[in-house]
Amino acid sequence: MRIVSLFVVLLTLAACSAPKQFRKLNSEEKSAVKHYRQLIPAKDNHYYVLIMTTQGNMVVKLYDETPLHRDNFMSKVQAGFYDSLLFHRVINNFMIQGGDPTSKRATSETPVGSGSAPGQERIPAELKTDIGIYHKRGALAAARDNNPEKASSNCQFYIVQRPAWRQSQLDSTITQRKLTLNAEQQKLYTTVGGTPHLDGNYTVFGELVIGFDVLDKIATTKTRPGDRPEADVRMRMFVLRKRK
Repeated sequence: MRIVSLFVVLLTLAACSAPKQFRKLNSEEKSAVKHYRQLIPAKDNHYYVLIMTTQGNMVVKLYDETPLHRDNFMSKVQAGFYDSLLFHRVINNFMIQGGDPTSKRATSETPVGSGSAPGQERIPAELKTDIGIYHKRGALAAARDNNPEKASSNCQFYIVQRPAWRQSQLDSTITQRKLTLNAEQQKLYTTVGGTPHLDGNYTVFGELVIGFDVLDKIATTKTRPGDRPEADVRMRMFVLRKRK
C-alpha cells in the first residue's frame, strides 16, 4: 500500500511540474518542444519559452528581475494568446516586433500595431539599467505607447537585432542623441550590439538564447511601407520550462 501511495504521489508531482500547453500539440510542435527543452541548462531555474515562426525557431529566457513582465508574458504564452499572431513591424539593424492580437486575421491591407489584450491595459515599467539590464542584441523587451509613466503594452514585444557598433558609430550616436553610456554599456554595444538609445525608456524582460540566425532572417525580410513584412511572419509560443 505504501509503495502504491508513493507511486501516486510521484506521478502527481511529475504532472504538476511538467509545463502544460494551451492545446494539443502537433508532431512538429512536440518534436520542437522536446528538442529545445533538452538544450536548456539543467540547473537554470529561469522561465523559458519557445517561439516557433514561419522563418524558424527561437528560444527566450525571461528575467526574474522583471516579475510583472515575466508573469504577464508567461500567462499569455500558456493561454495560447500568441498563436498565429504576426511579427508586424520589422526593421533591419534595429528590431522585430509582434504580439498585436489584431494581426491574427489581418489582411495585407489591415492596419496593425495598436492592439492590446483584454484585461490590464498596461504593465508598469520595470526599468533595470541600474543593475545592468540593457538593450543588447537579443534583448526581449516590451513595446509601449508614449505614456509618461513608460508603462508597457500588455502583449506587444520586440527583440533587438542590431549587431555590434563600430566605436565611431557609437560615438556619433551618443553625440547626436545626447546619451550617457557607462563603460559597461559602451563595451556591450561595440562587442555584442544593441540599441543604446532605448535604455531607460523601455522595459527589457528577457533575452534570446537560441535562434539569432532566425532573428536576422526575420529582420532582413522584405517589407512594405510601414515596416510590415510583405510575406506574413507568424508565431506560435510554447512553454519550455517554468520555475521549479
